Amino acid sequence: MQSDKITALYSRLSHDDGYEGESNSISHQRTMLEEYAKRNHFPNLRHFIDDGWSGTNFQRSSFTEMMALVNEGKVGTIIVKDMSRFGRDYLQVGMYTDIVLPDNDVRFIAIKDNVDSENRSQSNDFTVVLNLFNEFHARDRAKKVRGAKAVIGKSRQYLTPVPPYGYLKDPQDKKKWVVDEDASKVVQRIFDLCIDGKGPSQIARILWKDKILTPAAHFRELGVNTPRKPGADPYCWRDTTIEGILKRMEYLGCMVNFKSFKKSYKKKRSYPNPQENWAIFEDAHPAIIGKAQWERAQELCSHKRRLTKSGKAGLFSGLLYCADCKGKLYFATCQSSPDHYVCSHYKSNMGSCSAHYIREDALTEVVLTHLGRALRYIQQFEEIFVREKYEQSFEERRRVIAGMKREIVKATHRIAELDKLFKRIYEDNVASRLSDERFQRMSEDYEMEQRQLKLDVARMESDIAEGEEVTADFRQFLASVRSYTDITELTPTILNEFISRIEVHAPDKSSGKRRQDIDIYYNAVGIIKIPTPEEMDALEAERRAQKQQSKQSKSA
Repeated sequence: MQSDKITALYSRLSHDDGYEGESNSISHQRTMLEEYAKRNHFPNLRHFIDDGWSGTNFQRSSFTEMMALVNEGKVGTIIVKDMSRFGRDYLQVGMYTDIVLPDNDVRFIAIKDNVDSENRSQSNDFTVVLNLFNEFHARDRAKKVRGAKAVIGKSRQYLTPVPPYGYLKDPQDKKKWVVDEDASKVVQRIFDLCIDGKGPSQIARILWKDKILTPAAHFRELGVNTPRKPGADPYCWRDTTIEGILKRMEYLGCMVNFKSFKKSYKKKRSYPNPQENWAIFEDAHPAIIGKAQWERAQELCSHKRRLTKSGKAGLFSGLLYCADCKGKLYFATCQSSPDHYVCSHYKSNMGSCSAHYIREDALTEVVLTHLGRALRYIQQFEEIFVREKYEQSFEERRRVIAGMKREIVKATHRIAELDKLFKRIYEDNVASRLSDERFQRMSEDYEMEQRQLKLDVARMESDIAEGEEVTADFRQFLASVRSYTDITELTPTILNEFISRIEVHAPDKSSGKRRQDIDIYYNAVGIIKIPTPEEMDALEAERRAQKQQSKQSKSA
């Protein structure tokens, strides 16, 4: 025994091991290891302790420190209580005990399992089997934990231990979330800046300049433990943090479980789960962001606005499309020409489309004029606008939705009937009252009908949800129209609140003058055809006549 080398006394305890009693506690392991080492005259004792670490994770802090000393040749012996304390991955444990430690002349002892690498005759010949059983234990526990989380996640309970930025756990009930007043104002501001046309990087710089604490720094100030620790600058926001906040459905008041998964219980890294595998529960906690604002933010986030080299961003970036090839129009700026937009498929006359060149100042003037006229028209003749242009289609949609709901009820009853019929023919087949051939044919027919009914129900439910959403968007559009009196300047906020898409046609010079048409698509209503002054006069006369007729009817 070399007296100048360290005798490493290694102890490990995971959260799950703590439930198994005092025998696995860190204090008990320390005492056992120290008594064993002194009784057998091991020199230079040094404890290495990993408290709260899983046996499948070999990136433990003290374990890593101990193995670094092993590689430096400073460790003579490693002593553990049993093989499971060293680890619960039989491949990794075998690599260390059979390759790494022998190559570094390190003696390995597991007291309870009677394992001693220096005295093979007294060692347990079933060390490999012990390691395998230790891994089975970890695998079984991981399976039970996954099962428990699946039950919890599907029963409208939060899976995340820490609420997202903007919320806190309710002090009276830890299973509920309440709004964090200070953080929720920042979340609202982030969404407002997004609607105002700012990108994640711009929003991050604004918050940094205004000395707004990052989520990690904010939680630390409140004394809330989070996995992510604040950086050196507590005000330095990242654009990825802004993007994550803008995409969170939790701000709508939704509980969202199973957003990520792990490919193996041995791997600590989580992977994003496809959205169809999420469990979403609405109205689980107070909402911070309205649905219309959240959906508009998602639409804007899907159209990334890149700054030019001069640091400019186009007012219409993400909204302009080519009327011919349907590609996007990109914002361009240079010293020799005013700010303008060109088709993304133009590529300096080397692409598949023409330039569709349009100056930003000219487009701004046209859109501002059209928007102002559209708002005045709707505000002045809202009742006529709704009735003549959209009420008929909405009424038809309401009738269709009502009919689909009746069909869903009928289909659901039929699905239940088919279940009973299938059970009945199965019993007849077992009792030999129905031949196997007849049973096979009837069961296939029933299953095919039931499968088709379920598909029809799913399709109709989707159509109903879409129809109701369109109606809600139309009402929101009218509410936005009523909130403005006169628009003198076109801002990103106003632009995004009213307009969903603008299509730019190629310029026409056949008349000797340059003429260029654009199509403006408004949110929820599409293209609005604004009446001419003569048509407006006719509408005003019609409205006055209706009012006069209404007065006469009341007086009569």
